[in-house]
Amino acid sequence: MLQELLTAAAAAGSAGVLYFASAARIVKQYERGVVLRLGRLTGEVRQPGFTLIVPVVDRLHKVNMQIVTLPVPAQEGITRDNVTVRVDAVVYFKVVDAANALIRVEDYKFAVSQMAQTSLRSIIGKSDLDDLLSNREKLNQGLELMIDSPAVGWGVQIDRVEIKDVSLPETMKRSMARQAEADRERRARVINADAERQASKVLAEAAREMSETPAALQLRLLQTVVAVAAEKNSTLVLPFPVELLRFLENPQRVPAGHTPERPAAT
Repeated sequence: MLQELLTAAAAAGSAGVLYFASAARIVKQYERGVVLRLGRLTGEVRQPGFTLIVPVVDRLHKVNMQIVTLPVPAQEGITRDNVTVRVDAVVYFKVVDAANALIRVEDYKFAVSQMAQTSLRSIIGKSDLDDLLSNREKLNQGLELMIDSPAVGWGVQIDRVEIKDVSLPETMKRSMARQAEADRERRARVINADAERQASKVLAEAAREMSETPAALQLRLLQTVVAVAAEKNSTLVLPFPVELLRFLENPQRVPAGHTPERPAAT
């Protein structure tokens, strides 16, 4: 009799251990557990740690709550100014409601991916090429709103959307390069013209100063001669001083204070 009781106790203990082993579940820190009892959502979402379910009757689904990085394949489209481009992006999102992410949508990752691709093609068609190249922050915000609106009902929150790259045809790249080169050449010409204008004003002021003081012109001439002579690779021809030329024009000039004698009349 005692042996039978021991055998029954051992069998009950084994059954209890098996039941406990099949009912025990571990939910990780970055996960949440959703329990379906006979196919129906029951109870609250299980928090991280140790939890128990009813074997055979309950089924525990673990939902990852981490931020998911989802690359969006490159989408080809025509911009509003009729330029063909290929644009790819990346979406950062996370699950905020584990029950809705499991019940409301079959595969929330696939659903977000398809919505991101559709929204990206829509953004391409509504934007100009200049916006895609230089105004990406505004486009990222618009793309985030377009994806986040339907994702809210799936228990998913869009954290951030970034446009990664914009690929242009080779002909368009060459056209943009020519445009940039022409614009730089235009600015260079404007700068040169402005420099010439400022230099002409300074030279005009210098000419007026030198016209009032003839000696300044001679000093400037001597400075130029010194600068040219320092190179030692030119033939230098020195002009006559202006005073010497004036003296040669009137060699018989009478000194001041002396009255020349008149010839006697015959």
